[in-house]
Amino acid sequence: MALIHSFEASGNMLFRYRGQIPTVLFILAIPVLYFTDYTKIPYTLSLFLTVVAIILSVAGFIIRAYATGTTPKGTSGRNTKEQVAEILNVSGIYSVVRHPLYLGNYLMWAGIVAFTFNLYFFLLVSLAFWLYYERIMFAEERFLERKFGNEYLEWSKKVPAFIPALTRFKKSTIPFSFKIILKREYSGIVATAFGFAFVDLLRMYFTQHIFEWQRISVYAVAVATVLSLVLRTLKHSSMLNEEGRS
Repeated sequence: MALIHSFEASGNMLFRYRGQIPTVLFILAIPVLYFTDYTKIPYTLSLFLTVVAIILSVAGFIIRAYATGTTPKGTSGRNTKEQVAEILNVSGIYSVVRHPLYLGNYLMWAGIVAFTFNLYFFLLVSLAFWLYYERIMFAEERFLERKFGNEYLEWSKKVPAFIPALTRFKKSTIPFSFKIILKREYSGIVATAFGFAFVDLLRMYFTQHIFEWQRISVYAVAVATVLSLVLRTLKHSSMLNEEGRS
């Protein structure tokens, strides 16, 4: 098998299992939290890193929300089995970066990883993310090239794959839909809140040998869970449906 075909095949396979990545991160975080010496990290530094971690995750959610809120029906998103694209979206956030959803994913996960206060773990996860998603992005772009031909090639030559070129921004031709955000992104909020709480509680247990449930991270999970249940109910009642959106 030619290398280009091997990359595409592995990318399509990894695409189907990309939803399992958070589970892997949680497992890897356990020994990292256990072996990190938090006695050497000053309180002011830990507070600064916490703020940075939250900013990263919030930025990732905003990027995902904007991309999802301006995406029409029939394009890639929650699909897990195969690539989907009925039109080529080249405006809005897609005018500055070709893979905004993956960029958003990375920042949301990077925030949780940064919350471990372990630089080596952060760098390792960042490298692993790139190696994993590079294949997925390659497979997606091969699919789009075959489907849209020269239109896709001309767009891809001008727009970066992962690091946004903000000066190239063009207003989206598709109206922003807040309903679609509520319908499709609530699970990401719960997963992110759970990730922060997981790190927070486990770090406390390893350093102080106690579980303290009355913490902001635990309250955040509780609020996110209630919100998720409400939105899930609304989703199944079709109240969040919108014409022309998936």
